[in-house]
Amino acid sequence: MRPLLAILYALTLAAVEPIPAFGPNERVLFQGDSITDGNRGRSVDPNHILGHGYAFIIAARHGAGFPERKLDFSNRGVSGNTVLDLEKRWAKDTLALKPDLLSIMIGVNDQSRNVTLEAYEATYDKLLTDARAQNPKLKLVLMEPFVRHPGKPVPEGIVARQAIVAKLAQKHGAALIRLQKLFDDAAAKTADDYWVWDTVHPTYRGHQLLADEWERVVREYWK
Repeated sequence: MRPLLAILYALTLAAVEPIPAFGPNERVLFQGDSITDGNRGRSVDPNHILGHGYAFIIAARHGAGFPERKLDFSNRGVSGNTVLDLEKRWAKDTLALKPDLLSIMIGVNDQSRNVTLEAYEATYDKLLTDARAQNPKLKLVLMEPFVRHPGKPVPEGIVARQAIVAKLAQKHGAALIRLQKLFDDAAAKTADDYWVWDTVHPTYRGHQLLADEWERVVREYWK
């Protein structure tokens, strides 16, 4: 590497603010639906294994910024999943991976597929309870579901699920990522499709916004 490039590379990595929750050799698992999935690869190919969304951004930034920590990032988001689908694969795709930090975003498909609020809360609660039972020191990050319908209010079912996620975060001692306000505020500055292209899925700019907010909240929660 040329001297100038080496200096620029070092400065770039030095600008990455560490996240205290990322301890040495820790396993960080991102779990959820299509927003987390990010069209991730299903093979061991490391070029595609984390998808192209916020999980990739976070893992790339901190994996490169702190190689001495030897962090292990995994993505098990599955497009179209509801919390009921997540329950079916929880043992294999979450518990078996034994994460030290588990981040979950689930709920927007539950709304469109009419999963009742009662089933959503009870199932989500059980999944978190089982994960914490396996690892009492597990760090949890819960991300609220969100939508962007220009000129329309957020559907009551989404608002209710956001409240449930906040309730579960409080119950299980999890960091809570509030995404509705994040994207509402961002959309007030420019067109909606700049951040979220189809009311649900973020653009690459939206994923950067999401990743930055995830890092900010998680960094603050575990100082």
